Amino acid sequence: MSQLRSLRGPLLVVVAAAALLSSGCAAASPVAAPSAAPGASAGTGGGYPMTIDNCGTDVIVEAAPERIVTIKSSTTELLLALDLSDRIVGSAFLDGPLPASLEKAGAGLFVVSDFVPGQEAVLGLTPDFVYGGWESNFSAEGVGERQSLTDLGIGSYVSPAACKGEGYMPDPLTFDSVFAEITEAGAIFGAEEAAADLVADQQKTLAALDPAAADTTALWYSSGTDTPYVGAGIGSPNMIMAAAGLTNVFADVQDTWTSVGWESVIEANPSVIVLVDATWNTAESKIANLETNPATQQLDAVKNQRYIVLPFAATEAGIRNVEAAASTIEQLDALGSTTAG
Repeated sequence: MSQLRSLRGPLLVVVAAAALLSSGCAAASPVAAPSAAPGASAGTGGGYPMTIDNCGTDVIVEAAPERIVTIKSSTTELLLALDLSDRIVGSAFLDGPLPASLEKAGAGLFVVSDFVPGQEAVLGLTPDFVYGGWESNFSAEGVGERQSLTDLGIGSYVSPAACKGEGYMPDPLTFDSVFAEITEAGAIFGAEEAAADLVADQQKTLAALDPAAADTTALWYSSGTDTPYVGAGIGSPNMIMAAAGLTNVFADVQDTWTSVGWESVIEANPSVIVLVDATWNTAESKIANLETNPATQQLDAVKNQRYIVLPFAATEAGIRNVEAAASTIEQLDALGSTTAG
């Protein structure tokens, strides 16, 4: 696959850049549209053209994108769930394997890079739209700055849950925020009915969850050895734990994730530790760190091996958050009842 990219890339970039430069001005022309849903406006009768205020950038969508590049698992999995696999010309920076429910839909997925691809690789796919999971995906060193993509006639959209600007960063992130992105993505990509069905299904599953009744404190341990990187109070970790009935020991930190000292963890002495399992930082490696560190091995959760393991791809804001909350409840039940640490 990498050999194919190296052979096709330079030629496609030249062709794509020429075509996009000739059409970029027309594609980026402003659209006058009355107010529609929050964050978006549409032409008369709804649909296209539409303008969306996305992380402070006006995104103008003239018609449903046909050649989409997705960056991060959250964006890729959402489009697969909306039955749009035939429009994904390339994906990158995936955080782990697809869930079983999406394996068939993603069977033909072309992975451009294991990390954020460069603009040349993206242009080589001749996309008309790039859907990124993080704002940082759009940089001169990454897929390209958003304005430069617009100038080439390529639309862009960032997961609203990842917006960092004042007035755009979810505070806190809620499941309604996640469902709103599904709905907005459905409008952008012309899959409104599929998006509505997906939201309804997730709302039903969320409502059926039976969270832990006991007051159970928990640490969300994402990464780090000397200095742990943990789930804070306004992002997806706190949202998932709250849905499962867990009390985040760092819920009072006004951030999505944060770095803390082990002293703070030891003082909190959580009843349970939620471990994020990533290929580059596995749950097993975190357990080894916890159980060999003289300080952390004295934590109640470590002494009793009270661990809950969640795959990284299910822990960033996206369609697998409800699933992550359900899995947390199931694993907690398997550990047996507990009280706050």
